[in-house]
Amino acid sequence: MKSKLIAIVGVVVAVVVVAVVAILVGGLAVGGDDNGTAGKKAVRSGGPTTVDTTDSDPGTTTDPEDPAFKAALSKPVEDSLYPNVGDPIVDSLHYGLDLTWDPEDKVLTGRAEVAFRATASQQEFQLDFGEGLEVTAATLDAQEVEVTHVGKDLVIKAPVTKDQRYLLVVDYEGTPEPADAPTTRSDFSTTGFTITDDGDVWTMQEPYGAYTWYPVNDQPSDKAFYDFTITTPAPRVGIANGQLTSQTEVDGNSVSRWHLDSAASSYLITLAIGEYEQTEDTSASGVPLTYWTAPGDARALKAMKYTKRAVDWLEEKLGPYPFSSLGSVVVDSESAMETQQMITYGDSDYTLSPDVVVHEIAHQWYGDITSPSDWKDVWINEGMAMYVQGVFEAQQTGRTVDDVMDEWATWEKQYRATAGPPGNYDPRTFGESNIYYGPALMWHELRKKLGDEKFWAMVRAWPTVHKQGNPTREEYLDWIEQETGEELTDFFDAWLMGEKTPKRS
Repeated sequence: MKSKLIAIVGVVVAVVVVAVVAILVGGLAVGGDDNGTAGKKAVRSGGPTTVDTTDSDPGTTTDPEDPAFKAALSKPVEDSLYPNVGDPIVDSLHYGLDLTWDPEDKVLTGRAEVAFRATASQQEFQLDFGEGLEVTAATLDAQEVEVTHVGKDLVIKAPVTKDQRYLLVVDYEGTPEPADAPTTRSDFSTTGFTITDDGDVWTMQEPYGAYTWYPVNDQPSDKAFYDFTITTPAPRVGIANGQLTSQTEVDGNSVSRWHLDSAASSYLITLAIGEYEQTEDTSASGVPLTYWTAPGDARALKAMKYTKRAVDWLEEKLGPYPFSSLGSVVVDSESAMETQQMITYGDSDYTLSPDVVVHEIAHQWYGDITSPSDWKDVWINEGMAMYVQGVFEAQQTGRTVDDVMDEWATWEKQYRATAGPPGNYDPRTFGESNIYYGPALMWHELRKKLGDEKFWAMVRAWPTVHKQGNPTREEYLDWIEQETGEELTDFFDAWLMGEKTPKRS
């Protein structure tokens, strides 16, 4: 997700953005100048993490016993900041979502086939599910089951046995309602299923909100594969994560089928329904790229076409693109979201700027292929994406990275004071600028300590260590120390948990 900074700091930063965009019109320069503690201890919780796996794709199967679901085997946790969302009893493996959207009556009719593993033996279990939706039928392994739906909790009253796999099928309908977001940001206040005045749909759901439109274990430590069938009156089409496997028109309705061949946390799932034009492209390394923009929207299409250059630049910094494809969809929002293999961009000048495109694509390495197990560690995602964005901005404006970090440091002190340390922030201030700029400054300080070669080798290696996984803070920080041969406990404690910004070198 992008930072709210430029949306709120006023004319000075707006001028900087305009300058960056003006320079970028001429193209991406791959070279440039790129050389450039009081508080609580950093809690390195040794909690569960996702099982490391090799690449696998289960195809469109709904069979819970399919061995290809190995990449989705997780050890879900109860979130330390938002414990009311998610249930560690459920380890989801695959969501098959058949969705029909009526834009006139604003009604969603859905069938969710949820393949999952039980992590404990219990007499009942639950998923997160939106209040605006009503269950019309439910089965567990083809047997009818009783459910209760109070608030956002969908309780399935059927026993499950530890390590056994099941297929839950839920039929439902209703008008989805977005969830309140735990933030004071100016560019979003709700998450999840959002309906425009003319009946179009878009979703962004960090830190939660996927449950507003399908039953889900809505916590990042639980990754799963996804398949989507989206039906809506033509000429509208449905957009989702992964690759479009078919697009047909039946009785005046468009039917779009999508397959996500990588396991994803629920907050990284997206849905958009509206009138779209499809444009295909390819990166220099052969990554298939697809842009979904409103018909005739040349401005948005031009911005999306920057994806090609951004992927090329990022592969030089972060290594090979970690997925099989990358899409972009532009929606009626003020924000942007790094949804996996199908990034969701808001239709604003800032959100469509090249630096935001670079930031959101960087998340495919940091936040998507590897994701946090707990929302206290969102700094892992945003700090690295923000630092990479800073390196990019420095190259495009002819400044040094030190210059960019010096500018950011003038703001970081206030962000830390307002929302808390990046690794111990106030849960009511999710996604505030403290989780972006403090960790970005931290990475620059570590880069100066390690040197460019060792630093960038570490940055490129990490996304390959827990592919499709959810490593804990302890695992990440311990790995960095092992990889670099440095004792960094005090360094990380100061930057992540300190009430004040550490002294910079």
